[in-house]
Amino acid sequence: MEAYDIPAEPFSFSEEIKKSRFITLLAHTEGVEAARAFVQRIKGEHPSARHHCWAWVAGAPDDSQQLGFSDDGEPSGTAGKPMLAQLMGNHIGEITAVVVRYYGGIQLGTGGLVKAYGGGVQQALKLLPRRQKVPMQTFTLSCEYAQLAEIERMTGRFHGLLLQTEFLAYVSLTLALPFAQVAGFSKNLADFSRGALTLTPLD
Repeated sequence: MEAYDIPAEPFSFSEEIKKSRFITLLAHTEGVEAARAFVQRIKGEHPSARHHCWAWVAGAPDDSQQLGFSDDGEPSGTAGKPMLAQLMGNHIGEITAVVVRYYGGIQLGTGGLVKAYGGGVQQALKLLPRRQKVPMQTFTLSCEYAQLAEIERMTGRFHGLLLQTEFLAYVSLTLALPFAQVAGFSKNLADFSRGALTLTPLD
């Protein structure tokens, strides 16, 4: 699992097209429930808007199980789908886009709508502050007290995080490692402990 971009903060972009006002709102949403909650919040903040069209990539960019979109009353295929296409084309994850439309009385036609909704998301994505998310896997590990300092150093070298340390007869550690670093860390751990220490994955 590779690192990918996610929104660093919420962002909005507004434009007027033939007297209709289109407001594109982007936010970091981890998981479908968070994405749904964001859509509902925007609907609550803009109750008098004619349409609240949305699209989300609620997980990693390549996780097709966590995609969704809605035209919310616009002609089929003119809003949600072009919005989702922009999100997917930008290889960004854990993001929801909502485009709020205040109708101005002039119809845009299907081509105009696709351009308005897809274009709004495209413009907003260009300006969106991003940060990288590095997917991590969590493990437990038991070691002797004398081994702890080296394991802490090793965890840092492989860009991991020590989540929990319990001092019992042995030291019991919970640590997270980037997926790409697990093999290297495991090899170093085996070399350092002469094969005595191994990582146990947590579900």
